[in-house]
Amino acid sequence: MALVTISGYPSAGKSTRVAQIQAYLQQRLAADDYAGPKLSVEVLSDDVLNLERSVYNDSRSEKPARGALFTAMQRQMSTDKILIVDSLNYIKGFRYQMYCAAREMKLRVCTVHVVAAPDVCREWNANRKDGRTYSTETFENLIMRYEEPSSMVRWDSPLFSILWLDTEIPGEQIWDALTKGVVKPPNGASLSVAKAPTDALHTLEQTTAGIVSQLFSEASGSSSGGKVVIAVSEGVKVDVTLPPRNITLAELQRLKRQFVTIHKKAITLGSTEKGRMDWSEESIGSKFSTFLGEHL
Repeated sequence: MALVTISGYPSAGKSTRVAQIQAYLQQRLAADDYAGPKLSVEVLSDDVLNLERSVYNDSRSEKPARGALFTAMQRQMSTDKILIVDSLNYIKGFRYQMYCAAREMKLRVCTVHVVAAPDVCREWNANRKDGRTYSTETFENLIMRYEEPSSMVRWDSPLFSILWLDTEIPGEQIWDALTKGVVKPPNGASLSVAKAPTDALHTLEQTTAGIVSQLFSEASGSSSGGKVVIAVSEGVKVDVTLPPRNITLAELQRLKRQFVTIHKKAITLGSTEKGRMDWSEESIGSKFSTFLGEHL
């Protein structure tokens, strides 16, 4: 249904605001005048994943922690849930990843920027009694590296800012964004690409090797050229047009290597520049015969 990305300085009061947002959304969903689909409101946070504040001490521990948060977010996103991700989310590139993941699932999105002055955050961090305090060095480093959300970029929009002095949250605006906002369709940057089958490379190698072997046998000792019919497998045949000259095995093997190299990339990505690739023997045989006809 929707993804809410929370962002803010360390110890800026993000979890407090998340509790307010969750309570407001649950209240609206339970209201008598709500006629929409049945939804739950869930929170995903560093604390839920048992990620200590010390993971932000250096990049070696922060990167896998951020990966764990992203993986959990992907697993929990669904069309019957409003998911609130309560974390620093201070890197704009990471927020963009979250946006793309939500867009891929056709979810509505919004970003909530919990704003507090650095001095206020320092004081709150120093006075915490729950054992979730950031070290002074880590705190200052995170403040310095924080990349503030912007309503000018699509992955942070719509953006709602809540100041530390505010007693209320913009609940109505957040509700409208999550229930009435435009659901943007996936684009090329966020679409999942279907991977090639596990035996694609084997099929590619075997099919092209078989064609080369049969083609050399047909062409040996003849320089007349013309069309040759090659049986790729039972019931699958392809036509190869040979030039009026002698063709060597080395030449055929060189072209085979070129063709296989080109299509290995497609095996990894699941597509080619001209669209998705069909990895059946018939399709590979047809493409390889065309390739040979163009390059011989």
